Amino acid sequence: MPEQRTAAPAATAGELLAEYRPGDSFFSTATRALHGTGALTTLDRLDAIPAALAEAGDGALAMGAVPFDPAQPAHLVVPETVRRSPSPARAARSEHKWSPLGGQWTLTPVPAPDAHVAAVERAVKLMAEDTELRKVVLARCLKVRSDQDVDVATVLANLLWRDPTAFVFAADLPQRGSGTRSLLGASPELLIAKRGRHVLSNPLAGSAPRSADPTKDQRRAVGLLTSAKDRHEHSVVVEAVTEALRPYCRSLSVPAEPELIKTATMWHLSTRVTGELTDPDVPAHRLAADLHPTPAVCGTPTGRAFDTIGGLEPFDRGFYTGAVGYTDAAGDGEWVVTIRCADVAGRTLELYAGGGVMPESDPDSELAETSAKLRTLLLALGVDGAA
Repeated sequence: MPEQRTAAPAATAGELLAEYRPGDSFFSTATRALHGTGALTTLDRLDAIPAALAEAGDGALAMGAVPFDPAQPAHLVVPETVRRSPSPARAARSEHKWSPLGGQWTLTPVPAPDAHVAAVERAVKLMAEDTELRKVVLARCLKVRSDQDVDVATVLANLLWRDPTAFVFAADLPQRGSGTRSLLGASPELLIAKRGRHVLSNPLAGSAPRSADPTKDQRRAVGLLTSAKDRHEHSVVVEAVTEALRPYCRSLSVPAEPELIKTATMWHLSTRVTGELTDPDVPAHRLAADLHPTPAVCGTPTGRAFDTIGGLEPFDRGFYTGAVGYTDAAGDGEWVVTIRCADVAGRTLELYAGGGVMPESDPDSELAETSAKLRTLLLALGVDGAA
């Protein structure tokens, strides 16, 4: 297999996106942006990454996505060429721009809003009947169709313009029919970052929609931080992440209290879990595999929540609530939770959003939360429509 090439660095992430073509890989983090073109090889398992990178030569990396169901095939590539730029978050605001997408849009919710409310009610009832089932994450899909092909690079640029601190990504997916298919989004949630001995996971659970009114926005933030329901939901996720990392770490630091973080559309409860690995050779993708799926996207206990989701959601999640990211030849890398995302093929997009259902959840509030989360992609598309 030929060696992977590292092209000259780009000045900005915008320069990388100007060269983006359908089927490429893109991933931006707090420290860098990566653009992969071509494919030396394609993999369907995370554990195949080390051998593929060894064959691709020094400095190679693998990029791609794994689905929500760990038993299903991943889609990973070792790009022929990788180009880097500084983090979009470090660029001046003037270096980002928002561009409208042409075309007319039609939106079809799956399931219908009232059916999602009914599913939440059913989940609450199931938890009342089975007290060991502590949380179930229920999602819904919004099918969006344009009368023109969707320009993925423009959507990515719009996501960066609105929130340059998010993990903005695009990953090639197996074709469905003719033409390319991509997974794109702007995730706020870091599953795992690994550098040498040091690891970081930043679970998010507990959310509230932002408001354009500063007073209301602050009130919602304070309400989230003091919500017993949301703090309980958050603690369940932090506990699971901590226990998954503990066997790998000789030390772990877990803050006692969550903090607030914000995106363009949402407030979240956040905890940064940091650790020092016992074995620095454990690769990032192995840690990601052991963490995935967290209770933030599935529920707890995992197996029972997973089965409940299958009985209540009227679609296959595919790569939504999976993980997307990269691992390099040293085993370092970053993988994020695949949320605030869309599955794009030609003129169609499937947008997804979900929320954690707890025994005390209000079904109408859960519906409102998914609507707010769907706005991340709708705003990037320039679609003015109810979710």
